[in-house]
Amino acid sequence: MADAGSRITVALVDDQSLFRAGIRMLVESQEDMEVSGEAGDGKQAIALATERRPDVMLMDLRMPVMGGVEATRRIVEQADAAGTDKPKIIALTTFNRDQAVVQAVQAGASGYLLKSAEPEFLLAAIRTVHSGYSVIAPGSIHSLFEHAARNAPATGPDLSVLDVLSVRERDVFLLAAKGLSNGEMAEGLFISEATVKTHLRSVLDKLKLRTRIQLVAFAHERRLLGD
Repeated sequence: MADAGSRITVALVDDQSLFRAGIRMLVESQEDMEVSGEAGDGKQAIALATERRPDVMLMDLRMPVMGGVEATRRIVEQADAAGTDKPKIIALTTFNRDQAVVQAVQAGASGYLLKSAEPEFLLAAIRTVHSGYSVIAPGSIHSLFEHAARNAPATGPDLSVLDVLSVRERDVFLLAAKGLSNGEMAEGLFISEATVKTHLRSVLDKLKLRTRIQLVAFAHERRLLGD
């Protein structure tokens, strides 16, 4: 059995107490997880993040007082300003093409799930983001960001934003933005996975992006993947 110090601490943020109760029971049924606190709106979520410093936050996007997008932005900004570890935030939404999901990713969320997700998928997502990876609801992540891009004012591709990248970094950026795994990129570029990871970290740093899913959003916003 996992000891308390090794458990993933999870904070629940949703204005529906019944929904939180269901998630709490699910999380606490796991030996490697524990609930560190709950909040019913975004303002409470900010205080919860500061006081409890959970590993992972499940953040509903549409709540009274303050929504999940603004709460995510403020939590990430405050952690950056204080030099403390940021919680990994999973945005929760009721439907797949929610524009707020794109905004949450831009604000620093590590991914998103539908509130109707299967319990095992939700638990796997918590473990995945805790390990440093992004998660998305089943379906094509690209359709979500393409939908958002189509609803934005029409502009041409802004290739100048990639000027800070080396030629190899640009290759890695474009392949990652298309959804290729590290292994697939390594095979396609004839380099090791370790080298891919090094280039990817440099790309994120140079473009001031926090997560791989932000990279995908960044590429679609600027229409860098073509039509």
